[in-house]
Amino acid sequence: MSGVAAIDPSLLARSRDYCQRVTHAEARNFYYAMKLVPEPKRTAMFALYAWMRLVDDIADEGGGRTQRQRVDELEAWQAQTHTALNGESADDDRHPVWAALAEMVRQYGVPRSVFDDAIEGQRQDLEGIRCQTFAELYEYCRRVAGTVGVASVYIWGFEGGDETVALAVDRGVAFQLTNILRDLPEDRVRGRVYLPQEELAAMGVTDEVLRRGGGAFEEMMRFQIGRAEEYYRKSAQLEARIEKDCRPALVAMTRIYHGLLEKIAADPGVVLRRRVSLSWLSKLMIGWRALRAR
Repeated sequence: MSGVAAIDPSLLARSRDYCQRVTHAEARNFYYAMKLVPEPKRTAMFALYAWMRLVDDIADEGGGRTQRQRVDELEAWQAQTHTALNGESADDDRHPVWAALAEMVRQYGVPRSVFDDAIEGQRQDLEGIRCQTFAELYEYCRRVAGTVGVASVYIWGFEGGDETVALAVDRGVAFQLTNILRDLPEDRVRGRVYLPQEELAAMGVTDEVLRRGGGAFEEMMRFQIGRAEEYYRKSAQLEARIEKDCRPALVAMTRIYHGLLEKIAADPGVVLRRRVSLSWLSKLMIGWRALRAR
């Protein structure tokens, strides 16, 4: 990809090592799947995840920062991202993620728009998002998760052009809808109610129902679970469109997230009692089966 200058090898090596360490420490579900990606694509995925993780941390409420401070940090991060991707020089104290990120974009042609979209999604979170319609929720999911899907298929390699990119967005939306259902109580406390307000109102689901559960809550959850399943179905052809060496990673990632959705579907009220997760052994078996399928 033109427009990005060559990066000093020693700086790049340190940056890649940093991204790998961030991914290992923070990725949880994604790390098991990314281990199935062959090199050098795996290293590129680490850079992608590290950048996304750092953006998410800026929008997080921790550290005693005000909303204004976090918005300012987000805007500064966006400007620094543009600088890095343009191959422009930076001060010696530049963040260790930039070299690996710039090289990933240069090597795989990842659209730069995904980074601006992801930042815009985090800005929505900072504003205390409450979606009124599913169209608004879909756009949020596209920004924070569909962008990850798009960047990933560029790294993995794919055929099918824009149709495949659209499938990658749909798979990201499926993952994010799963996350939203799993994290309902935590998000509600933070003032983030992602589920469409017009749908909640139509089903008689108030903030109190979201807190305590009940029949209306379970009915609403089953409707939302069905929608998430629809996006898994809509993107079912994605695996066949990406290069064979990366299919096991996508299969594993999808089985992990769909496994979470299945656990919620078996008992929708469980999300109010505890955080739904898959065991380490379950994830190991998913990875093993994905490799055998290859």
